[in-house]
Amino acid sequence: MDSIGWVDLTVGDATNLRDFYARVMGWRPEPVDMGGYADFNMCDAGTGVPAAGVCHARGLNADLPPVWMVYFKVADLELSLGEAEAAGGTRLQGPRQAGGTRYAVVRDPAGAVFAVLEAAAELPEPPPAVP
Repeated sequence: MDSIGWVDLTVGDATNLRDFYARVMGWRPEPVDMGGYADFNMCDAGTGVPAAGVCHARGLNADLPPVWMVYFKVADLELSLGEAEAAGGTRLQGPRQAGGTRYAVVRDPAGAVFAVLEAAAELPEPPPAVP
């Protein structure tokens, strides 16, 4: 499980960036209800399969800077978090549960931020746009 499982963009104004990426990439946005506002799954126009998320910097993402967050799939979330911390990384958030997945946000020793994602054996759909 050493692959990218999901990517999403967190920004202050997800609506404008949703429109930007829809135009540039040809993606079709699908709203994701976040309880009072919507983030967006950006779907391939031909297949309808979500390719990425565009998220407001609200709720759980309120403290994130504008960032494309990459979620790396791992077989064992706790083991990966332990290894990250032992190697000089810092756990920033999580573990958290989203649907059939668990994930956590980590900063590597150089300061780059990413997430590790432990998914069920088969993901029926990607994680919600805002973790």
